[in-house]
Amino acid sequence: MQENNFVRTGGLDLWAEDVGDPAHPTVLLIMGAQAQGVQWPDGFVRRLADGGRRVVRYDHRDTGRSSTVDFAAHPYTVADLAADALAVLDAFDAGPAHLVGASLGGVIAQRLAVTHPDRVLTLTSLSSQPLGTDTAAAVRRVMEGAPPLPGELPPPTPELLAALVSSFAGPGASLEEHLAARLPLWRVLHGPVLPFDAEEYRELERRAYARARDPRAALNHALAGAAGLGGTVDLAAVAAPTLVVHGTEDPMFPPAHAEATASAIAGARLVMIEGLGHTLPSVVHDRLAEEILRHTGPVR
Repeated sequence: MQENNFVRTGGLDLWAEDVGDPAHPTVLLIMGAQAQGVQWPDGFVRRLADGGRRVVRYDHRDTGRSSTVDFAAHPYTVADLAADALAVLDAFDAGPAHLVGASLGGVIAQRLAVTHPDRVLTLTSLSSQPLGTDTAAAVRRVMEGAPPLPGELPPPTPELLAALVSSFAGPGASLEEHLAARLPLWRVLHGPVLPFDAEEYRELERRAYARARDPRAALNHALAGAAGLGGTVDLAAVAAPTLVVHGTEDPMFPPAHAEATASAIAGARLVMIEGLGHTLPSVVHDRLAEEILRHTGPVR
């Protein structure tokens, strides 16, 4: 059920909106961990809508305007976040849709392509990793100084792991304190190649700060286990046409993650964007929209 831009599901209210003609094919944008739906940039969303798509974006639980959760009393998993995505589609009477997931959102989209193939017209995995990858375990081995396991995908870079440690200000932090904590993280996520526009990221964080019920609630995503998600082997069952888009400078999921995802899904097309890190800067919006419009059907 959707009322006043909120989808009611399982006792939670999820903020959601659609942009574009409801008669056009639906593209569901699924953001990554700790990220709000509005972190799909407005300009990128408008490019998709102008290309003949109805674009739906939403806030995960514990982000933005969506409900926050007492995780100790009501723990949830990434599989529950995937169920939230389906609830959003249902609320918009979308039926089968084109799924575009970034980072953790890419994993969620992959899971839905495995478990609910009837709801997935196409799959786009953006700046993500293969379903079932245990990045947390790889990070623990790095922190302990242990060598990677044979065949293990590379963990986040040491620079990113260091930036993540101090990326959230303390409870009750002011906007300026919040920005001071977040901007160094964005600098690392952005990568060293493309020009870094600090004001673009400040504006993104100002907007996120202003609309968050509790900015620190998003940390619960780090506690959400992957139980019930399945593993990389399940990707062989994906029948939806699949696009894997990744940056050559991604510090969270180095390019080997994209290559592994594309290799696991029959017929998947891999697009590497030179210089892109683990963000969506305006300089790549045209390219991203072009790739997704091409993948999801004829451009209008």
